Amino acid sequence: MLTIIIILAAYLIGSIPSGLLIGKTFYNIDIREHGSKNLGGTNTFRTLGVKAGLTVTIMDILKGTLATLLPFFLGADMPELLAGICAVIGHMFPIFANFRGGKAVATSAGVILAYEPLFFLFAVLIFFISLYITKYVSLSSMIACLLALIYSLVFHFGDWALIIVIGILTVFIFYRHRANIKRIIDKTEPKVKWL
Repeated sequence: MLTIIIILAAYLIGSIPSGLLIGKTFYNIDIREHGSKNLGGTNTFRTLGVKAGLTVTIMDILKGTLATLLPFFLGADMPELLAGICAVIGHMFPIFANFRGGKAVATSAGVILAYEPLFFLFAVLIFFISLYITKYVSLSSMIACLLALIYSLVFHFGDWALIIVIGILTVFIFYRHRANIKRIIDKTEPKVKWL
């Protein structure tokens, strides 16, 4: 019974639409009507600016972290990573925002943060190096995800739960970036402008 409660709670935590809450509460803007129409941090950065974008990104990361730690906090005998995946699904398909959510990157990072902080730092470092080189947030997210999968295979070989979860998160992230992939190929994907 506790496992079912945690799965539902993790999904509901993931479903909290950070971008929608910050946009409507502090800017009177529904970010689903602007930019890429996505609820995630990147669209928030582009639509509402750096402060809002950072706030939403941090909130989305912490959703994954909190949900992943629920089994530990509640003393449940269940895999923490299962709760993390439920939060990511909630983020992508939030019940509180008509199932129109984000692209799973920040919340997936939060799952990794809860499981192994060093792994999280590796993924973040790869993301920013790639972002500096390519100037594409979407491509950098996918590169970081692929290298995280390789990292898990090399440094956590035998931890099949982690490897499988990172594989699932990679599939989620690539699936949610289908339109971005097409725009990258067509050279129409927006780039970050460095000062």
